[in-house]
Amino acid sequence: MILNNIDTDTGLLDTVTLKGTIFECVEVVKAKPTEVLNQLTEADIQHCFQRWKSRMERCRDRQGEYIEGEKVATYPMTILPPYDTARKKEPSATFNTEREACLKYFEKWSETDQVEFVENLLARMCHYQHGHINSYLKPMLQRDFISLLPKKGLDHVAEHILSYLDADSLRNAELVCKEWFRDLRRIQYLFKPRPGENHRPHDFYRSLYPRIIHDIDSIETNWRNGKHVLQRINCRSENSKGVYCLQYDDQKIVSGLRDNTIKIWDRSTLQCTKVLIGHTGSVLCLQYDDKVIISGSSDSTVRVWNVNTGEIFNTLIHHCEAVLHLRFNNGMMVTCSKGIEQPWNVVDFDEKYIVSASGDRTIKVWNTSTCEFVRTLNGHKRGIACLQYRDRLVVSGSSDNTIRLWDIECGACLRVLEGHEELVRCIRFDSKRIVSGAYDGKIIVWDLLAALDPRAPTSSLCLRTLVEHTGRVFRLQFDEFQIVSSSHDDTILIWDFLNSVPNSEPKNSSSTNGVTRSPSPFSTFE
Repeated sequence: MILNNIDTDTGLLDTVTLKGTIFECVEVVKAKPTEVLNQLTEADIQHCFQRWKSRMERCRDRQGEYIEGEKVATYPMTILPPYDTARKKEPSATFNTEREACLKYFEKWSETDQVEFVENLLARMCHYQHGHINSYLKPMLQRDFISLLPKKGLDHVAEHILSYLDADSLRNAELVCKEWFRDLRRIQYLFKPRPGENHRPHDFYRSLYPRIIHDIDSIETNWRNGKHVLQRINCRSENSKGVYCLQYDDQKIVSGLRDNTIKIWDRSTLQCTKVLIGHTGSVLCLQYDDKVIISGSSDSTVRVWNVNTGEIFNTLIHHCEAVLHLRFNNGMMVTCSKGIEQPWNVVDFDEKYIVSASGDRTIKVWNTSTCEFVRTLNGHKRGIACLQYRDRLVVSGSSDNTIRLWDIECGACLRVLEGHEELVRCIRFDSKRIVSGAYDGKIIVWDLLAALDPRAPTSSLCLRTLVEHTGRVFRLQFDEFQIVSSSHDDTILIWDFLNSVPNSEPKNSSSTNGVTRSPSPFSTFE
């Protein structure tokens, strides 16, 4: 490790000036002993001292001074010591003449040639000289355009520049200084909607933005701390219990049950509004869009339903065994079932790849256009029960109780997540989180960004473990505000992280018409 290359976060800058050298390094070590000393050895400090001593010797003639030992004057780490013109060497007799000649040549050259000459000149200078040139250039390169342009009658130019900033940048700009704050408040249209639209005054939008940011931060905190309001739908199946699959939107939850039915629930009342009857076996999988619901069952059929009326459009019979999973998108549908040797438990696809997983411990990748085999992802110790695929990332869950993250392009396993005690039955991820459900009845929220960072410690991966189901978790879906999960315990749970109830104890559940609402912000554990 070389001291002068340590990142600024450690407190040791690579821009230590000529004066101070090792003494300033010692001051930084004193200021941050825990952070710095844990990284440094005696050899590191000695190496640093020798490097800077060598530089001092090289610059001695140019600088006109060489200070040793206790006579060294110390300065703050990032502040350049003032150049002492009184102590510099007197210029030689020919200096002024030679300088004028150089300047005349310089003025004759093109701008490109001038830049190239200065670059070559800078390359021949020492670190001390670079520091003084830097302090000379900084004020030349800094311009307060908000203050200067209006003085030249160019107010509209400053306003036009600011109009390119988003709300977050405008809010930060208001904090720069009082003058910027006044000027930004004066420009009326920055927080306004587009011209011609009839909306509230710009002050409303200006004040609304910080509140929105605060709400977003609160939601993230609720996810991390497990604060939520829990709503429970008791499905109360007559013949056999278990909710095998679900999907939801803002108006409804569509669920497939072990009692052979598909039930649709109203999101606002949590009441069952429709029961779709037609399958003669458990409904194991489903997906819907704005027109149809397509479901797969243990009766080996795939059925297509009208999402609005519940009427059956069509029944597809292509499998000889239970239809375990299905996905459709852009006019294409992929279904999977039990094969000759093992079951194909789950499938996902986009326009590039079809990804399937089976009980033989492997994930197979196929070309969507040609259906040609591409590669196999190996790593799980037992059969794979669930996966999701998006962009380059595949996340899979297995009966070996682990979750694996894969790069689909190279087939590499990026991370193994351990935390469940039984088979991982369902898994979903977005840009921030992975949420998994297992036969141990637990739902675990994982930090996706940390999981993709090879430097992140294992202890940072699990954000929260949610325990409310009393049976195996079969399926879940989530968004920024909530998780909706289903279980063998014949319930659907809605975990609302937007409308959490802070500083309150979990209340006893109260049942009304088969619907139970149970605000329980602290019903989770780590």
